[in-house]
Amino acid sequence: MTAATPQLVVHRDKELMAQAAAARLITRIVDAQAARGTASVVLTGGRNGNALLAAIAASPARDAVDWARLDLWWGDERFVPSADPERNAVQARAELLDAVPLDPARVHEMPASDGVDGSDVEAAAARYAEELAKAAGPGDRLGVPSFDVLLLGVGPDTHVASLFPEHPGVRETELTVIGVRGAPKPPPTRVSLTLPAIRAAREVWLLAAGEDKAGAVAVALSGPGELQAPASGAYGRSRTLWLLDRAAAAQIPPQLYPPASA
Repeated sequence: MTAATPQLVVHRDKELMAQAAAARLITRIVDAQAARGTASVVLTGGRNGNALLAAIAASPARDAVDWARLDLWWGDERFVPSADPERNAVQARAELLDAVPLDPARVHEMPASDGVDGSDVEAAAARYAEELAKAAGPGDRLGVPSFDVLLLGVGPDTHVASLFPEHPGVRETELTVIGVRGAPKPPPTRVSLTLPAIRAAREVWLLAAGEDKAGAVAVALSGPGELQAPASGAYGRSRTLWLLDRAAAAQIPPQLYPPASA
């Protein structure tokens, strides 16, 4: 099995999935901090990403994390004003970030439309790419850090981050961050990591829960190619983990993929 081979963990329901994913992420952060003194995680928005953060906030085990030694990044962001409640970062702060003692300098929000670049989403994307490059180490690939865990929600159309099926951003092979215009899901203008940047992560975890995700999960895991199903092109250097509930996993033939270890 290669690192790109998906491992599946299927939970009874979305609540249990969020709690188990929270416990798994806390453990992964603690292990990384024990090994290297620091850890880095790329957050995702959406209902499953926010449910995971809320579960961490509610977990007594959250105190095992040294929050001051954690770098947080985002996989994508809606290019709207910084205080807009639709922003992933605003939602993440409400669910967890404002409740834990993070180092503000290590919370790397993507630029907003009322930032220094104004409405120039390409300039905003380049600015985030520069921030990633500054944080990258000598051995890191593509000028992005080797994230310990990169979280992605899977959309009903198989999109991940703001990389949509057949959209130009899926084809990007050189840039690590892109401005997205004309996204099929509102708002149409976004900032997103590219697939090469996603694949620089040590581990990529894809989250999907609910009946409306079942078709997308089955399609992405059938290997159609990233242009048609961007989620199929999201994988980590050492592990690719799909965290699902039974409803989202309902259309996957059970014999196709081995379960992941705990």
